Amino acid sequence: MPSALVFVDTGAWYAYVDKSDANHSAALRLVQALTRPLVTTNYVFDETVTLIQAHLGHSTASLFGQKLRQEQIARLLRITEQQEQQAWEIFVRHHDKGFSFTDCTSFALMEELRLDTAFAFDIHFRQYGKFVVLPS
Repeated sequence: MPSALVFVDTGAWYAYVDKSDANHSAALRLVQALTRPLVTTNYVFDETVTLIQAHLGHSTASLFGQKLRQEQIARLLRITEQQEQQAWEIFVRHHDKGFSFTDCTSFALMEELRLDTAFAFDIHFRQYGKFVVLPS
C-alpha cells in the first residue's frame, strides 16, 4: 500500500525558501496544494541549511532550520545505520548516475518506508526510477 507521506528533497526546500529561485513559484504552489504530510531527513536538513546559509545568509538558514527541527512544516526523520548501509550499496551500484550520498540515503529511507512520492527538482529522483516525482 502506498504511503500518504511525501518525501521532500533539498532542492525543493531551497526553492521553497529562495524567492529568486527559478522553481520558487512551483514549490510554493505545490506545498500549498498538497494535502499529504511532508517528511524529510536529517541528511536533507544538513544539506538544506548549509545551502541556504551559503546563498541567503545565516539568519534565513537558522529560521528555516528551526522550522524543520520543530517539525512545523515536515516530519524530520533520522537516517538509521541500516539505511546508511543500504544507501552505501545504492551509491556504489549506481556509480554512473552522479547520485550524492544524501540522495542515496533518501532513496533507502523511501524504499524502507514504502514512500512512493518525492517532491524534488533534482533529476536524480527521476533517474532512480522508483518514485513519482512532484512537480510532474
